[in-house]
Parts: sequence; C-alpha cells; structure tokens
Amino acid sequence: MSLFGPVYKREHGKEQPHIPFGPFKVRFPFIHYRFELPDYLQGLLMCAVCLGIIPVLQEYLGMPFEIALTIVILNGFLYLWHAHLGDPVVPGWITPFIPLLLLWLKTFPEGVARMHALIAFEFELGLFCLFLGATGLAKRFVDLVPDALKAGILLGGGIAAVKLIFDKGGRFDTFPWTIAICIGFAFYVLFSNHFKTLRNKNVVLKSLSDLGLLPAIAMAIIVGPLVGELAWPSLQWGFTVPQFYTLFTEWTPFAERIGFPPVHLYLEAAPLVAAAYIVLFGDLIQAEALVDEAREFRHGDEAVYYDANRNNIICGLRNITMSMVGPDASMCGPIWAAMQVVECERYKHGREAMDSLFGGVGSFRLGTFTGYFFTPIVTLVKPILPIALSLTMLVQGYVSVRVGILKARTYNDLGVAGIVASVLIARGAGYAFGVGLVLCAMIYGKDFFRNWSNYDKTKDPVFNSKINIEG
Repeated sequence: MSLFGPVYKREHGKEQPHIPFGPFKVRFPFIHYRFELPDYLQGLLMCAVCLGIIPVLQEYLGMPFEIALTIVILNGFLYLWHAHLGDPVVPGWITPFIPLLLLWLKTFPEGVARMHALIAFEFELGLFCLFLGATGLAKRFVDLVPDALKAGILLGGGIAAVKLIFDKGGRFDTFPWTIAICIGFAFYVLFSNHFKTLRNKNVVLKSLSDLGLLPAIAMAIIVGPLVGELAWPSLQWGFTVPQFYTLFTEWTPFAERIGFPPVHLYLEAAPLVAAAYIVLFGDLIQAEALVDEAREFRHGDEAVYYDANRNNIICGLRNITMSMVGPDASMCGPIWAAMQVVECERYKHGREAMDSLFGGVGSFRLGTFTGYFFTPIVTLVKPILPIALSLTMLVQGYVSVRVGILKARTYNDLGVAGIVASVLIARGAGYAFGVGLVLCAMIYGKDFFRNWSNYDKTKDPVFNSKINIEG
C-alpha cells in the first residue's frame, strides 16, 4: 500500500470502493480513495477564493469578520459532503445568482429583517432542491421553463454581477487600479485566444491557466499596496478559532435577537427560489458533461457517474443546514466550475496522476477546509478579499452573459431575454417571471411548451426577416 492509501483497491473498470447508505455512497480518505497530495495543496491556496464572500456578509448583513469567517468554515465542512457521499464534483457557490440575491436583500432594512429574508430564501431553496432530488423531478421542472426565460435569468445575473462592482460608490470606485489591472490579467489568462495558443506550447503557462482566478488574486496582494489602495498583509501565526457559540446565539433563527422569519417572507422568496434553481440546474448539466468527458477519456478505467438527483439532495441538505446554523449569501451550489475543470483535466492524465476522481475532488476540498484554519493564509489574503470577490463577480458576469445569450435559440428569445433581464434587475424575480411568462405566451402561443432542443431556428419568421429601425 502506498503512503496515501487506499486500503481498498479498485479493480480496473469497476466502481471505487464505498459503503452503501441509501442514495449515498460513503467514502473516506486513505480507506476508500487515495489521498491526492497535489489537489490538497492546491486547495490550501484556493481557499482564498472561498474567503471572498466575507466582505459581502460584512457589508450586507453587518457581521463581524470573525462571524463571517465561521460561516465560511461551516460551509467548507458541508463542501466535504459531496465527494464523501458519492458525488464526484468540487461543490461551490451558486455564483451567477449572488448579485440577484443581494439586490433582493437590499430591499429589506439591514438587520433582523434582512436576516429573516436570507434565512427564508436559503431554507426554501434547500427544501426545493431536496424535493426535486428525492422525487427525480428536477429535469422536468427546468424543461417546462422556456429557453427565453432561462436566457433572461442568466443574462440578468451577469449584468447584475458587473453592476454590483461598478455601481457609483462601489468597489471599483474604491479600488480602481487594483481591480482594473487584476481583472485585465484574469481575462487574458482565462479567455484570450492569444494566451490559449501560448499555453498549448508552455507547461508553465498551462499550469498558470489551470489555477483559474488564483494568480489574479495573488497579484492583488502586491498590486493593491503598490498603487496605494490596500495595505500590505500583516501576517499572523497560529490557528483560526471559529466563533460557533456567538454565531449560533446571535446570528441564527435560534438566536433571541433574530428568531424565525414570518410566513409571508417564504411566499415572497418563492419566485427568487425558482429563478435560483434554474441557474443551479445549469450547473448540474455542466457537472455531468465534465464527469462524462473525463470518464470517457480514461477509457472506462473507473466506473464513475454523476447523479443529478443525489447532487440535488446534498445541495438541499446543505442549504437547509446553513439557513439554520449559518445563513450565507453565497448559497450552497452543486459545482465550482473552474476547479471541476482543473480536477477533470488532471484526472485525464491517468491512474498514476489521480487514482480516482473522488480522490481528486475530495482531497481538494479537504485542502480548502484546512486552509481556513491556518491564520497565516487568512491574514495574507484578508486585505484583498474585496478584490477577490470583485474578480469573481466580473468573471462570472462575463460567463453568465455569454451563456445566457447562447441559451436563446431564436431572435425572439433574445428579445424576451433582454426584457426579462432588465425587469429582473429593476424589480426582482417575481416581476421578471410574470413579464417573461406573459411575453412567451403572447409571442409563442401554442408553442409555449415546445421541445426547444429540437427547434430549427431557420424556421423562425423573425430569423428570416429584416428588422428596419427608423428614427
């Protein structure tokens, strides 16, 4: 047996050893999967991205830094559920929806009312995911939603993410040079065609690209102080002490100051929950595609399959748990897409590089969870957390707008999506759903519930006509 295990070996082409437990398949490191040191070490560094939600919890909910950090730690523990319950993914936030949730939360006064709104939303989202996962109705729910409406939600989320950073008096006004330089570098590394040609010829550049946002975040540690917008990190040694007692007694529905939300908030949150689930479901589809591609690349050496229903159940349990013990504006999503790509790419290098996909994703999340407790890591990135969140939102905005537009299959879809996105940002999910459904019914008529996956856009009258705008 190697230094990092596992005790139980997998036969070629078979499933990784596990303990059956209802819909779950329980695995432990060193016993059921090999502990992957490279992925663990990368997780130690990438925990900086997870810590980026701390400024949001401070700004929108008024939480002290230590309480917000404790929430990140709790969320980090729940991340571990996925790989260890049979879900071969790196879980993360529901990033595209964070700006829309924040817009909704701002309609409530800061304090107890806003906490109630977040608790109601997160609990209801968890319950909805749990129900759809347990019944297997997830795909049917999303199939019923017209593509024009889906495109509008994604488009609105992308625009809201960019607006969050560039609002007057917002983060860009506070850190203009740091954000501009670091986001420019991030966009070049992540999306530039020129860089893609370079990375294919250079191992170092390929490794840089595989780290996603981390190089740009690390750059902010140096750029921020040099341009006079941030202080140099003040490194401290030791270990983080989570404030579980204070969190539970002062910031949860069990706290006397907070209490449980009134029933009407659950009704108000319902349209937002439906919109959030559409975004979440898009992540499910992406996760399945990445796992399937990685499995095929390894020529079936491991029987690893992605079960969207199991993922829904775990996400549901995570959101319900966090709503009760640590309400979190990042929400509990099914996948951290950038890191899932990195893990799947390393998995493709063969069994010697990564024995099992469960070992890769599990070790990575063990790394991020450990990183939260190392004070040197936390204090190193503490000054640049607002920058880390800004970079995350801007990259997410770019991707969401791109995916939202591609989700539209016809010119009519694009028109409806634009209206839905605008209403979503201006008036919220309830109005956006109402406007979107009415527009779809008026424009598509009997084709409202058409199977759009088989639709030929060349048959769309608008596609074959010229639109003349006179003015």
